[in-house]
Amino acid sequence: MKSVLFVCLGNICRSPLAEGIAREYVKNKNLDITIDSCGTSSWHVGEAPCDNSVKVANVNGVDISHQKARQITKDDLEKFEKIIVLDDSNYNDLLSMGCPTAIKLST
Repeated sequence: MKSVLFVCLGNICRSPLAEGIAREYVKNKNLDITIDSCGTSSWHVGEAPCDNSVKVANVNGVDISHQKARQITKDDLEKFEKIIVLDDSNYNDLLSMGCPTAIKLST
């Protein structure tokens, strides 16, 4: 099975949006791909996405209000085929965790 994990710092803004958009795309295309998101920190574990992210998602027809923040685990590094990191700092954190296959998205 194919799988994609989106990673940011707290898993309450960027990565939940990426997860929600990807899930919607996968659903609409009837694809068999596991999608998830997480953060490198534990600050927001168990929290819902921030209000602004929920609003942006809703405006674009995506519901992320049910998601809950979680922290990345070592198992995630083995489980997911693609790990997409949403900034340089968290990319470097994943490299230090031993994840040389992380893909960095940056502007």
